[in-house]
Amino acid sequence: MDQKISKKIKTLSALVQIISNLKEKGKKVVQCHGIFDLIHLGHIRHFNLAKKEGDVLLVTITKDKYVKRGPGRPVFNEHLRVETLASLAVTDYVCIIDSPAATECIKKLKPDIYAKGSDYKEEKKGVVNRIHEEIEAVKSVGGRVVFTDDITFSSSSLISSYLDAYPPRTVRYLKAIRKKYPLDFIIEKMNSLKDLKVLVIGDTIIDQYHYCLPMGKSSKEHLVANRYVSEESFAGGSLATANNVGSVCEKVDLLTVLGAEDSFEDFIRSKLSPHVNPVFFHQQDIGTIVKRRFVSHGVNRKLFEICYMKDDEIPMREETKIIQYLEKSIGDYDLVVVSDFGHGLLTKRIINFICSKAKCISLNVQTNSANIGFNLVTKYPHANCVCIDEMELRFATHDKFSDLRAHIKKVYRELKCEHVITTRGSSGSLSYSEAEGFHETPAFSYRVIDAIGAGDAFFAFISPCFAQGLPQDLVSFIGNTVGSLAVQIVCNREPVKFEDLVKFITRLLK
Repeated sequence: MDQKISKKIKTLSALVQIISNLKEKGKKVVQCHGIFDLIHLGHIRHFNLAKKEGDVLLVTITKDKYVKRGPGRPVFNEHLRVETLASLAVTDYVCIIDSPAATECIKKLKPDIYAKGSDYKEEKKGVVNRIHEEIEAVKSVGGRVVFTDDITFSSSSLISSYLDAYPPRTVRYLKAIRKKYPLDFIIEKMNSLKDLKVLVIGDTIIDQYHYCLPMGKSSKEHLVANRYVSEESFAGGSLATANNVGSVCEKVDLLTVLGAEDSFEDFIRSKLSPHVNPVFFHQQDIGTIVKRRFVSHGVNRKLFEICYMKDDEIPMREETKIIQYLEKSIGDYDLVVVSDFGHGLLTKRIINFICSKAKCISLNVQTNSANIGFNLVTKYPHANCVCIDEMELRFATHDKFSDLRAHIKKVYRELKCEHVITTRGSSGSLSYSEAEGFHETPAFSYRVIDAIGAGDAFFAFISPCFAQGLPQDLVSFIGNTVGSLAVQIVCNREPVKFEDLVKFITRLLK
């Protein structure tokens, strides 16, 4: 890299001091922030107009890991993007920001002027951008916001037109969805979910990742020794489901059971969405379920798993307390989301009570290493919506090879459903209702970091969509976009954010 270019590229901490020194000398500092994935004439004119507002132009860019604009984004990695910007004569300093939003770097850099393009002047419907948060951050440091007004282009539109990452079949599907459902219509329908009152009920799981590095094969045993590096804990199971429901619904109650010993209650409360109100029941003489996975550092490959759990149903005392609580409250909910991991909370009595009393039930029954062959969706007598992966569906119908559509219809009839949606990994999803028939949706995943938690996120978003009466093909489309974002998140580190989902859908339908 040319030395003149490299001198413009700074770390945030170095830039804070540089800007402070410049302001002491009376220089007026202008900041522009964005992804700037594909530099075009619109960007150049924006930078030139911004520079006229002051003396020094600094451009900050979003780090790769926070870019969730759709397939193949960013096209150019953060190092190439920052080098391209530093190569422009108009820029004085360029910096990569390790944050999903610009607000924190604005507060640290304290620019006199913060410049955005004219397309940000009117905030988009559905919280597509965070311009209001950026404006507040600029005001808090005594700066002002200007909107440059010139010819505009969209990097996303250009990338969609010339650098499409999807096969022809998926492109045809997206064109058909775009023609049938305008973007504003989709966002409006998703916004309508916020007033639903939802109860999430299911098993609590603390997912732990212990990252390690292989050292070599033991000379005395047939095993590979690993060196511990670090560890991380996540709110999993029904906690993850509730957090994802909380991304679109503002009134979410969570009913779950914790162990009285090693409950993790403080940790769990710290990880729950502000929209989630927990209702905890405590089981004596056990700890909260922990699933500890040993993970190869850097490549995120799972090596081994240990489960800390009592593999049994909850005692009758706790079961009775839960039913008594539900007797008083279940009629208040528009939707009951059942997230059944087969770890003892959903007993036969509780299942029958929910199925007989809830207004609308969305059901996900998971097969895992602790319950394979036993935790089947058919143990429920009824559900309005069933979300299930293909393997779990075949377990429930005891048929490994026959046509999937026949299995879906069988479960649909047995559980007296209104909708069944089956997830199929890289093959997308297949949904069915008697009114609308079958609808097949391709997968939109383009980068898989971790598949754990993706099914919970898919289920959490499609459940209120079905409860609100959105069309089946639109629900499937929304579900698959959620799944594509969820596989980019390590385990359940965070829920799929509504604004990221809107950005992704916008990119898909450009």
